Order: sequence, then C-alpha cells, then structure tokens
Amino acid sequence: MRASASLWPAPDLPPTVPASPLSATTQVPEAAAGPEGFSAERALALAAQTFEIEARALQALSARQGEGFVQAVQAMLACRGRTVVMGIGKSGHVGRKIAATLASTGTPSFFVHPAEASHGDLGMVTPGDVVLAISNSGEVDELVALLPALRRLSVTLVAMTGKPTSSLARHADIVLSSAVDQEACPLNLAPTASTTAQMALGDALAVALLDARGFVAADFARSHPGGSLGRRLLTHVRDLMRQGDAVPAVGPTASMSAMLREMSAKGLGFTAVAADDGQVLGIFTDGDLRRLIERGADLLALQAQDVMHPGPKLVREDALAVDAAGLMEQHRITSVIVVNEAGRITGALNSNDLMRAKVI
Repeated sequence: MRASASLWPAPDLPPTVPASPLSATTQVPEAAAGPEGFSAERALALAAQTFEIEARALQALSARQGEGFVQAVQAMLACRGRTVVMGIGKSGHVGRKIAATLASTGTPSFFVHPAEASHGDLGMVTPGDVVLAISNSGEVDELVALLPALRRLSVTLVAMTGKPTSSLARHADIVLSSAVDQEACPLNLAPTASTTAQMALGDALAVALLDARGFVAADFARSHPGGSLGRRLLTHVRDLMRQGDAVPAVGPTASMSAMLREMSAKGLGFTAVAADDGQVLGIFTDGDLRRLIERGADLLALQAQDVMHPGPKLVREDALAVDAAGLMEQHRITSVIVVNEAGRITGALNSNDLMRAKVI
C-alpha cells in the first residue's frame, strides 16, 4: 500500500494557495516603516488574523482525513514495537511533542532526529516499528536520505505531509494530509498554520489511539506519577495513614481520663473506641468533650461506651486518598478512622496528612 491510502484535498481546497495578509476577514492596518512605527492596532489585528487563518486550517484538516488516518491508527495499534517520530526544523519540534503525547497516552513512542539517525541513531529503529515522518514539503533532505534505509528495516512508514506528490509521500505506506491553504505569516513563509495542523493531527492520532486501547484516567496517572493527577489516582490511604502507636484508640470501658490522655498524646482531636478484636465501636472527639463540659456532666463517672458516637465514618485502607478527602469534605470532619476489609481498625488519617502529600 502506498500514497493512494491518503485522502487529499478536493480541487477547491488545494494544499498551497498564495496568501495575502488581507485574505482573512480581519482588516489589518498598513504597516509603518521601521520598529519605531509600531502600531498596537496592527499587532492586535494580525493576532486576530492569525487565529482566523489557523482556525480555518484546522476545520479544513478534518475534511482531509479518511482511510489514511484509519490505517495509521490501525498500524500503531497493531505495532509490537514503538512508534518512532521523525521531523526536522519546526516539524521536528512538533514531532517531539507528538511523541511525548503518544507515549503518555498508551502508545510507546519516542523521537529520533533525522540527521542523528544518519549517523547511528537509526539503530534505535527496529523491524516492526511504525515510523511517523513529518515534513510539510515532504522533500527535506535529511528525511529523504533515510527512506531507503527505512524500507530495508521493514518498518511501516507513515508520512504526515502537506504535499501529496512529494518524495516522502511516494515512499510512504500510509499518508496523512497536513496540507493548509496558507500560512498565518504575512509573508506566507514562516511555518505557522502548517505546524498547527501537524500538532492537531498528532493529537487526533493520540486521542483515537487512547480510545481504541481503552485508556482510562488511572492509566494516565501511572505515566504521570509526579503530577497532581498521579498523586490523586495512585496514592492510597494506606500510604498516608498513621499506624501502630500513632493511632488513638481505647477500649469501651476506658475511663474519661484515659480517653483524654490518648487524645492529647496522639494529637488528632479524637479517639476511636474499639473492641478487643479491633472492631470499631465508636468515636469520641474533642467537640464531644466540650459539649459534655457545657452540660456539667460528671466526667470522672463516664466510660468510653457511655459517651462515644456509634457508627463513625470509616475509610478502607485500600481506598484512594482522594476518596478519603472527599469523605471528610462531605461530612465536614478533619479526621477519619481507617479499617481493613474485615472492619478492624488499622490506622487514622487527618486532613493535614492529605495536604502534606498534596492530595488536597
């Protein structure tokens, strides 16, 4: 299969059209000579025109995708190696971003600079890989020089290019059209709309692939362990909870003085009341203590089972820490008792623990 797999622009949407700075709907004031003639009005008008041109390029890009896009996605899904992205100049910068996006969304991928590939880095490419080669012109020397070697490696070559008759497109197994009608640059020279189209097409590939793979938020978190999402989706209660002697807990017959000593020593503002086997019976908080004092209760005569709140809020040790944070927020509490799957107390968690771990 060769370049016939691509869907190229219809005659009324040619890949390249001579551009004029007045071709967009935004009217741009005439430029004054020299940097001393800077015009804020003209700068803002050019910005608006750039947005218009690039937005139109992206809208047209959708109509230019078809069987070639589908085949590219299928090839990357079936690939047992890596998707190797190549490009030079501005296309190379775009290629690095595309490789990073693919890798972080479930498609193993990395970037290889074409010039470095000609001097040894081609060894990073192995038979069975998919090579995504990006070039607006499709004629960049460093990429074209690699085509025979890539063919001998038996890789699947996907060309992302703006020229259907280019050398890159003719040698590719699959062609993706990234053609644009004009660049946003008033001179129609600097890669602007064309690189925006390449970036968007790379994002489209990544989104289609992650959807086909059944990629979910937890998968994303595993590849982003240092980010806030990673912390929220990978940190469990057991990773943060206080354990052992740091957990405030007394038996049901504990005296009020024993409860107060436990609460003061552990500094969480509560003590759990638990049976000998660790089953949680209730909770007593410093708020409960203040209310007893206000009522004039005889504190020395009371035991834990007399003043505890039965059925306290509990969280499993294997729950996500973010879920524990949600429980605290929902019930307006600052601490929660942690239990195992059998309902026995194993720890305690405070909102400060969650903040230190940057879960909240």
